[in-house]
Amino acid sequence: MKTLKIGNIEIKLPIIQGGMGVGISLSGLASAVANEGGVGVISCAGLGLLYKRTAGGFWEDCIWGLKEELRKAREKTKGAIGVNIMVALTNFSDMARTAIAEKVDFIFAGAGLPLDLPSHLKPGSITKLVPIVSSSRAAHIICEKWKNNYNYLPDAIVVEGPKAGGHLGFKRQQISDDLFSLEHILPEVIQVAGEYKEIKDIPVIAAGGISSGKDIYRFLEMGAAGVQMGSIFVPTDECDAAIEFKNTYINAKEGDMKIIQSPVGMPGRAIDGEFIRKVETGSEKPKSCPFHCIRTCDYTQSPYCISQALYQASKGNMKKGYAFAGLNAHFAEKINSVKEVIARLKADWAVEENRVSL
Repeated sequence: MKTLKIGNIEIKLPIIQGGMGVGISLSGLASAVANEGGVGVISCAGLGLLYKRTAGGFWEDCIWGLKEELRKAREKTKGAIGVNIMVALTNFSDMARTAIAEKVDFIFAGAGLPLDLPSHLKPGSITKLVPIVSSSRAAHIICEKWKNNYNYLPDAIVVEGPKAGGHLGFKRQQISDDLFSLEHILPEVIQVAGEYKEIKDIPVIAAGGISSGKDIYRFLEMGAAGVQMGSIFVPTDECDAAIEFKNTYINAKEGDMKIIQSPVGMPGRAIDGEFIRKVETGSEKPKSCPFHCIRTCDYTQSPYCISQALYQASKGNMKKGYAFAGLNAHFAEKINSVKEVIARLKADWAVEENRVSL
């Protein structure tokens, strides 16, 4: 596979591991992917639940938790490490400032438009800023806002299609519409990035439903500089989630992949289960909001507390939570090491490359 260059950072393996919260992709998974030459990504979502130091100190605990996860990752790898920060997080700015101060290699920002992200950079900052978008329009808006307000352009752009897991930047009716497929929107985002090539080279990363070396080859041939993959790394030894969470992927069938409405205000793709069915009956409504972790969440109108649900799931309590997953997550058959997953992707890539060249 060709290398991926973002700014002055050269990534030997053009694979970015998707950020998955709460507690799914932390230093364990991120460092393992980085050690294989890709970009490992720590999710910032809900870190205050994982690092509880004082009662009521959720915001401070989130900052401390991010610093701790970055410290642990650096102890395990010298490879490239990024953090994923949802724009919808109430503490988005705190997480961005902390990541930049800790000199993380990349910030990946999605679930909303990170229009003020460059404002957190300081003179001498080395962190690369990478927005996650679902349309060429969003890519254009971000590029123009950043250029005009901060004299800065994205260091790369991730374009995420509707086959992704977790929160989707599409309306429900668009998810199955070919006009909004990754194959359709990727060239449009590449075109937007190309409009700024005289100022800055902006590599475009394809994401959403990519699950094989054949997929990687196809999207790189379409012009993507690299790919982002999340679900494929969940059923691995190094994934930070509990074994019960990983087994949800192993046991999933194609029909279990379901579009749900998240309290974040976006549709999301998850694996159907007991908790989701309880939500549908209205029996999981929160009685209070202890964190106010999502800007758009009103607990009086919310069907459940997403932070608690994802936290419980990451710890293996699948009766109290659920697993976000990409459309092709059901292909998982067993738990492997990250090294084995990467080796299989490379082998699949080589087979496809040889087939096309014949």
